[in-house]
Amino acid sequence: MSVALVPIELPDWAWQRAEVRQALRSRDVGAVFRYVQQYGGDSQGRIATATGMTQARVNEIINGRREVSKLDVYERVADGLSMPDDARHLLGLAPARNSREGGSAFDLAAFPEVVRVYSSQAAAAQEIRAQTAQAKEVDVLAVRGLGLIGLNDSLLRASLAREDGTGPRVRVLLLDPESPALSLRAAEIGESAESLAGGVRLAEARLRELSDVCDISVHRYRLLPTWRLVRLDSITFVSAFDAGWEGHESATYKVIETPHGPLYRGFRRMFEAMAGEGTRTV
Repeated sequence: MSVALVPIELPDWAWQRAEVRQALRSRDVGAVFRYVQQYGGDSQGRIATATGMTQARVNEIINGRREVSKLDVYERVADGLSMPDDARHLLGLAPARNSREGGSAFDLAAFPEVVRVYSSQAAAAQEIRAQTAQAKEVDVLAVRGLGLIGLNDSLLRASLAREDGTGPRVRVLLLDPESPALSLRAAEIGESAESLAGGVRLAEARLRELSDVCDISVHRYRLLPTWRLVRLDSITFVSAFDAGWEGHESATYKVIETPHGPLYRGFRRMFEAMAGEGTRTV
């Protein structure tokens, strides 16, 4: 017999506590569940009933043996714990359906897609590596990609090998070395077109070697580079190419998937279109 989901009601002050708000910002559901136990006196079984999980799954989450990463599960947790809208916002979710008003516009605070800003790729490197090590899907949009994935000491490469031998699906978009856009980009960064084209071809050769540890495909695009992307499941790290700097020197934005947010979906849609139109080389 199915059990009706009965939401948990925490006192309002519990959602205002600094440690609870930090757990929400970090999307640490295990910590949130522990605070529900501490401030609401609810058992693991009660949490499981409210959020539509098994007690065993709740136990794994609380004890750090399993993490929540899917958007629909975050929604179920928020609904099951009767989170107020400001708590939902910290978790990266839109307001509860019953609290939205009929206007066509919502407060931008309801869609916090950009959850962190780093001064450069180097500042974001530790988090990007950690996310890569557990991602099931990895998409990379770069110029030549040597610093991101092409070399042994590059940002992503070492995190793709898994102990269980099941690496992620990886797709890489690199600038076509024969396109006019490559010559334009080379001029912008003060490098010869021959050197930049050689870097792309080297990256392609090194990426072929990754087929032993993951399912990889490499595609060439012909547009002047603007965005530099690393998508790791439902998180995208975004930086930009400009005449004044290279991609790794740009500020890096951490963008998460949210129910109504255009940024994550827009960048993913762009990537899919570029991969579909590009020439596959690996």
